[in-house]
Amino acid sequence: MKYQSRKKALILLADGTIFYGKAVGKEGSAFGEVCFNTGMTGYQEVFTDPSYFGQLMVTTNAHIGNYGVNTEEVESDSIKIAGLICKNFSYNFSREAANGSLESFFETNGLFAISDVDTRALVSYIRDNGAMNAVISTEVDNIEGLKQQLANIPNMEGLELASKVSTTEPYFYGEENATYKIAALDIGIKRNILRNLAKRDAYIKVFPFNATFEEMSDWNPDGYFLSNGPGDPEPLAEAQLLAKKIIEKDLPLFGICLGHQVIALANGVSTYKMHNGHRGINHPVKNLKTGKGEITSQNHGFAVNRAEAEANIDLEVTHVHLNDNTVAGIAMKNKNCFSVQYHPEASPGPHDSMYLFDQFIENIKRTK
Repeated sequence: MKYQSRKKALILLADGTIFYGKAVGKEGSAFGEVCFNTGMTGYQEVFTDPSYFGQLMVTTNAHIGNYGVNTEEVESDSIKIAGLICKNFSYNFSREAANGSLESFFETNGLFAISDVDTRALVSYIRDNGAMNAVISTEVDNIEGLKQQLANIPNMEGLELASKVSTTEPYFYGEENATYKIAALDIGIKRNILRNLAKRDAYIKVFPFNATFEEMSDWNPDGYFLSNGPGDPEPLAEAQLLAKKIIEKDLPLFGICLGHQVIALANGVSTYKMHNGHRGINHPVKNLKTGKGEITSQNHGFAVNRAEAEANIDLEVTHVHLNDNTVAGIAMKNKNCFSVQYHPEASPGPHDSMYLFDQFIENIKRTK
């Protein structure tokens, strides 16, 4: 069988550390920032999440591919990760709802992946040494050449990637006769966010990453949404200006993940690159307004500066991550604006935070 004679492969980290494995399918190389996701399920949604654009994904779950893929369960139109690193890759799958194997899904999308990696050792190394650029490759005898290529890969800090995954033209989602109209800025939007808004009687017009307030407001929406997405939020000057104008006019505004960071920057609060980020579907968050805990789905490598957020007279920190006390949500005290650093649409993940979509609709109702 083909997986018994697969080609040897390696992971070369930017600091020179090497881990070995075997190529899943095709031979080649893939470059990006190496990061890990701790989710036990939902690999298809993770691989197609635009927020992961440009990243080499290490899955901590031991088995990947065992339930195949279902074309209805994608979060964008293609795989967005740069490459996959896993322990056991399942060429066979057993799931009634599946309509293909993960192997064929990778072949269709041209994704390079390696398995048979000691992912526990690799994740432990990333946790200790931080996320960094890496290459996965079958060129195991060309380490010096790979090092030279890797040195030319830009770091995630300061890297603008939203333009790489955003729509190029506006499009609509939902029922045209819905009660509410929401203008959404696509800086890496997930489909399940659109599904959740449409489910709440909203008709959404999705705009490209560089849309202006004038372009969005011409549609006369009832509310505005800033999506999740990849890369560093700081270079997104146009999105920050858009957020400032929406806030100035006190229009309903909701941001998720990268959108949350853009809202913070629009309020003069800085963001920073985290040591290794939060990526998984079991992250504990506390809602400081209700005192309740939420288990959340998260995927971010940047965070909002908590000291600056707490010192800002216009903001309040509404949610905190209970593992490291980082900011997980903010709201403006005298404006119709709030945001969170996690995924209430939870695809994949728990549904503890679905109330945030209801909160957004209620904010719209009050001003409509």
